[in-house]
Amino acid sequence: MRCSSYCTADSYRIDDLARYLRSAGYEPKFYDDVIHIRKSSVENEGDAFFFPYGCVITWGFSEEEDERILEELEPYQHIPLKHPTHDDSTNYFIGPETKINEEDDEVIIANDDPLIKLSMSHALSQSVKLNTFEISTDKTIEKTRFLPNELAIKGKISMSRRKLSQQLGQLFAERNSVNLHTDILDTPEFFWRRPRYEPYYVMATEYLDITTRMNILNRRLDVIHELYEILSNELNHRHSSRLEWVIISLIVIEVLIAFFRDILKWI
Repeated sequence: MRCSSYCTADSYRIDDLARYLRSAGYEPKFYDDVIHIRKSSVENEGDAFFFPYGCVITWGFSEEEDERILEELEPYQHIPLKHPTHDDSTNYFIGPETKINEEDDEVIIANDDPLIKLSMSHALSQSVKLNTFEISTDKTIEKTRFLPNELAIKGKISMSRRKLSQQLGQLFAERNSVNLHTDILDTPEFFWRRPRYEPYYVMATEYLDITTRMNILNRRLDVIHELYEILSNELNHRHSSRLEWVIISLIVIEVLIAFFRDILKWI
């Protein structure tokens, strides 16, 4: 059976989504701010978990059913992503104990317990959200990679002040956007009241290398921060230079006025 992870938006209007699911014949159940639905079929029972930060994890659904769910989500997305993120689907089975076979990329779930699935889904949703951050920061770094080199070679950045300000704003927005969302990558509150399920979450985070990827993302954010500092200094330098030229021009004008005033006295 398939387990799939998607990130389609910055966030979902989760209460509106719950009302829609109820009207569509599902029985949505809240676990804190996560919605869980279960869909029964002849072959198996599928589960879907909707996370407020724009991610959905499906267990036991076909690709066609996943596509249908994503279509139904569209009206409830806040700031949809231009390019939704999808982590590779993982195979899972029902077995006597819950474990992850890393060599074969297989997950075994004990007794088809939806709370075990939810525990792992927390890690899966964090992973796919982290993936969107990784792609976004990579694109930002790639687009601005030429700036430090140009500054090193030419001693200045060949951009207009307006373009420089826009680039500075984009870097700030990117860094701020990721920083505002990094709290979703912490251990969820769900486990504060259900500590016996936390080992499944930890198992999944280790399998998905979330801690390592977070460290790499933080280093990339440091690169963006350094670029931000470079552009800020360049913008301040240009502003200071402009002020210096204005002051010099005013002094020259004042000297000329004084010079012509003295000449007129002797005419």
